[in-house]
Amino acid sequence: MRKLRIAIVGYGGMGGYHAQGLVETDSFELSGIYDIDESRYDVARQNGIATCDAFRSKEDIASDPNTDAVLIATPNDSHGEYVKYFAAAGKHIICEKPIAPTSAEYAEMTACADKYGIVFAVHQNRRWDADFLTVKNIYDSGDIGKILRIESRVQGGNGVPGDWRKFKEKGGGMMLDWGVHLIDQAVVMFGGAPDSIYCSYSFAQGFDVDDGFKIILEYPNTVMEIVVDTDCYIKTPRWIVYGENGTAIIEDWDLTGKVVKPIFSPERKIAGIKAGNGFTKTMAYRTADSLNIEDLNRIHPAPHAFYKEFYDAVVGGVPMSIKHEQVMTVLKIMEAAEQSALSHKSVDLKSLKVKTTK
Repeated sequence: MRKLRIAIVGYGGMGGYHAQGLVETDSFELSGIYDIDESRYDVARQNGIATCDAFRSKEDIASDPNTDAVLIATPNDSHGEYVKYFAAAGKHIICEKPIAPTSAEYAEMTACADKYGIVFAVHQNRRWDADFLTVKNIYDSGDIGKILRIESRVQGGNGVPGDWRKFKEKGGGMMLDWGVHLIDQAVVMFGGAPDSIYCSYSFAQGFDVDDGFKIILEYPNTVMEIVVDTDCYIKTPRWIVYGENGTAIIEDWDLTGKVVKPIFSPERKIAGIKAGNGFTKTMAYRTADSLNIEDLNRIHPAPHAFYKEFYDAVVGGVPMSIKHEQVMTVLKIMEAAEQSALSHKSVDLKSLKVKTTK
């Protein structure tokens, strides 16, 4: 099997992550790295990358006939510059997310990739997360009936990470960092854009970018609520799925969770409970004998699925599952989220003419 030779542009945290993952697939060889920070070459050397000193500029990579592809893992505001440059050089491209700060810039990048006939892939890797695949299977299977609402939460207590992610001009903020992944999961699960959205941002840490957000995606038959928070100091569920015939919960990335289904019986008597200064039957907890508790049907992805898709696209011409219209839809939704947050109003996405993936 022919190995693809790939260079990494931006050998920071994500660049190092990709370097390890690419080598583990046995389908790639690292032709080298390029970083404007000279100290990163020392780190690459310490990590055993034998070719770490091959390149000292983007021009070195572009002119190397033995480099088939580049992986761009630079700060968000530089993606467009590198994508267009390496596309013109005939290099196939993997680029970190968010691919661009605006949908207009992304359109320029895809047009450039089409012009030069290269494979251009956005690293929307979290559509292969096991927790997401498990929730998608619950939705697709109908195991708990019609899905009424899904809550997707990513919450931590460590603030906005790093340096450049705190600045708007660099493409920072949690919407661009995490929103791009979680909205992509919704687009994949439901087949396209929602009918409308409502979004609010948090600026509790005082930066000019959001340190968290809440967005409600209203689809024709269900609602997805996405919450991202960097000021939460307790553990919250990663997912809760509310169905007509049951509720599923996934506690964390390790897929701890369960499916709880009610036992419907006309003979069942509801025992009320004291609730604060009052009494309720409506909100009373179900007794154990009126519930079935089942284990999750956990869905695990194939290892390194994204890289393998990219390899097959370059070597065999097999279309990747990450479609450019999906990426564009996610960008349009994020732009609508900002509009909603500024206006404190819902935004009708049909008026934005968002092309769906259905």
